[in-house]
Amino acid sequence: MLDPKLLRENPEKIRNMLEARAVKFPLDELISLDKERRELIIKTDELRKKRNEVSLEISRKKKAGQDASSLIGQMQTVSDDLRKLEETQIKIEDNFTKLSLTLPNMVHESVPLGKDDATNIEIKKWGNIPTFDFEIKDHIDLTQNLDLVDLERAAKVSGARFYFLKNQLVRLNQALLQFALDFLTEKNYTPIQTPFLINRNAMEGAIIAQDFEEVIYKIEGEDLYLIGTSEHAVASMHSDEIIDGKKLPLRYAGISTCFRKEAGAHGRDQKGIFRVHQFEKVEQFVFTRPEDSWNEHEKMLAIAEEFYQKIEIPYRIMLLSSGDLGKISAKTYDLEAWMAGQKSYREIVSCSNCLDFQARRLKIRFRDRTDEQPQYLHSLNSTLVATTRTMVAIIENFQTKDGHITVPKVLQKYVGSNLI
Repeated sequence: MLDPKLLRENPEKIRNMLEARAVKFPLDELISLDKERRELIIKTDELRKKRNEVSLEISRKKKAGQDASSLIGQMQTVSDDLRKLEETQIKIEDNFTKLSLTLPNMVHESVPLGKDDATNIEIKKWGNIPTFDFEIKDHIDLTQNLDLVDLERAAKVSGARFYFLKNQLVRLNQALLQFALDFLTEKNYTPIQTPFLINRNAMEGAIIAQDFEEVIYKIEGEDLYLIGTSEHAVASMHSDEIIDGKKLPLRYAGISTCFRKEAGAHGRDQKGIFRVHQFEKVEQFVFTRPEDSWNEHEKMLAIAEEFYQKIEIPYRIMLLSSGDLGKISAKTYDLEAWMAGQKSYREIVSCSNCLDFQARRLKIRFRDRTDEQPQYLHSLNSTLVATTRTMVAIIENFQTKDGHITVPKVLQKYVGSNLI
């Protein structure tokens, strides 16, 4: 949610943001609703004041034994008018809130302008793309040949895009999670395992819910949704709180199973474990002071890079353009890993600064002293590891001539072997 002052004082800045994002939004309607609700606040306050004055005058006349019938009639008229205004005010406030919750975040000045991912900018590359002296396979064929994944039986019990992990791939999955937690703990992140279900208020505080209706799973008959990432739960856990500023930044290593419908993908992505409905993930999430958030953003990206350097996965860093940017983010870097079997870079990390956008929606503020006015903090999030996609990169990049997979050195102690 944006600062309402910006809507009133500089709507053109918001209009420029919408144009940069190539997002259609009824901004004029929102401005009109804001003006109307503020006018209604003034009118209802005036009527409440008048009602109180008439009430006092009625009381004074009755005590003096004077006729107050005309004032009582006036009181009834004022009360009726106030009730109607309050009903209108509630509707206008509700419409304003619903519409304002769909307004995207502002875009940072360093974000390149563009309508889609074709205008994203490559910032850097790391690592050498592996070369092979044999005909390589993608992760689908490798995992089938090594009996590491069972897609057919998963489809039988759960449907498409689900899977059974088997044998050493189970250990590799757990190895990535444990290494990620150990890695972030050394960086002074607090490990936190989140609920897999959150309510609508929490979900709407973390994301623009209407954009995710076809992506998230809803529990029928319950005010509960399966999380798409631990970010949603961690962002909401401090809602309606005033945090002691001396404790900032709060750095969380959120671990969770994630659930996504992943509708719309085609081709080879429909097979294997690259694009699935359920996977494990460790997420960086940080609450920080506004003045520190951009430095924190770069730190989080550096941490993600270090993690993949340790796993020895070649990657590139992409700065997303305004048209490819998520609506809650002001700036996002993607880390794309090289997938040898696909002969392309694919996104496995998204690192975003949301400024005070989530904090305003969730009413999360901070102050250093109790006599200070609280202010909204900034929130940032970044994938550290989504296990299925990272395993795809490992499987394809570390395949051997005889059809096996070398385990990256940093993970061997967790897997208990150097070869799968």
